[in-house]
Amino acid sequence: MYRKWLRVCIGVVLAGSISACATMSPIAGNFPPITPRQSQTGAENGKVVRWGGTIIHTQPEASQTCFQVLAFRLNSEGRPETGRGESDQGRFLACAPGFYDPELYSAGREVSFIGTITGVQTMKVGGFDYPYPKLEASRVYLWPLRPPERVSRTVYINSGFGWGWGGPYFWGGPGWWWGYP
Repeated sequence: MYRKWLRVCIGVVLAGSISACATMSPIAGNFPPITPRQSQTGAENGKVVRWGGTIIHTQPEASQTCFQVLAFRLNSEGRPETGRGESDQGRFLACAPGFYDPELYSAGREVSFIGTITGVQTMKVGGFDYPYPKLEASRVYLWPLRPPERVSRTVYINSGFGWGWGGPYFWGGPGWWWGYP
């Protein structure tokens, strides 16, 4: 009887400790694979999506803050994949209730949103009228800055000849000093 309870207790403790290591993404969930570029026509209005990218501009208003975002594909955690710097997803406008500080939510920062597509708003990009799909955001997540890449500063100087050049021995082989018989 004692062994049975001991096994149950150990099983509960192990299950609890393993599940403590698995943290959920702050914006996890299943969402339709609609991109901002696909929703520029307004046909996707009313759908709940998860979009993300890098902030272009943050504009606080009286009751909400609007973000202009350059969209990127999201990884499984919902973080924008900005590593290669390529974006074929387009741009979008996300508005969230409340105040978000433009100094924290500054240009170039990675951000993800969960929200409802509410329409299309045309804004100028240079001299071009660009149709921004508008997202009414219910969730805003500013991703922490990525650590800088470590670059090795070690310089290797090599003559071009590897170990054992000139035979199977590095020092010249047997008989190198006194000559071969």
